[in-house]
Amino acid sequence: MSRYRGPRLRIQRRLGLLPGLTKKPSNNIRPGQHGRINNETNKKVTEYGLRLEEKQKLRFNYGLTENHLINYIREARRRRGITGLILLQLLEMRLDTICYNLGFASTINQARQIVNHGHIMINDKVVNIPSFQCKINDIISVNKKSKNLIKSNLKNNNTSNLPSHLRFSKSRLRAIILDYCDRDDISLDIKELLVIEYYSRR
Repeated sequence: MSRYRGPRLRIQRRLGLLPGLTKKPSNNIRPGQHGRINNETNKKVTEYGLRLEEKQKLRFNYGLTENHLINYIREARRRRGITGLILLQLLEMRLDTICYNLGFASTINQARQIVNHGHIMINDKVVNIPSFQCKINDIISVNKKSKNLIKSNLKNNNTSNLPSHLRFSKSRLRAIILDYCDRDDISLDIKELLVIEYYSRR
């Protein structure tokens, strides 16, 4: 399954607020002919439907394909600890997600494009792979030719509530990863346990 390139507001209306997908405001009416009716009558969602929606939230917010998400689930299961939290930490340690959290881009899709075009460096080496898994003590910096672009993006994006696992110097455009993220630092409203349950039979 390829990456979703359709209307983003339609997804946000169906799944709720997805900060990594789009910053555009939307009404809370579900898309489709009967969206308003289903909202007003509080149509009951099945247990499978609830798990599917949580999985779709995660997939669309981080811009993942189905196969990528399955691979992250398998990796989270292999590691010791709480599988749901480890899954979120793996996704938050992706290079495109870190660039989004630092305010280099307004959405994760835009952050992916910035990384693809070679604007971002890790430990003074250009990395153009958005899914690159960063490690603790990695230093993220901006390519010299790209500083004006990133500075203009920082002006437009709110960087006041930076996650606690990142330390960022705005003047030098350098950040260091201090630790894995805490559950409270994740802005996406998601029940990760339901995502793990969705994939429990795979």
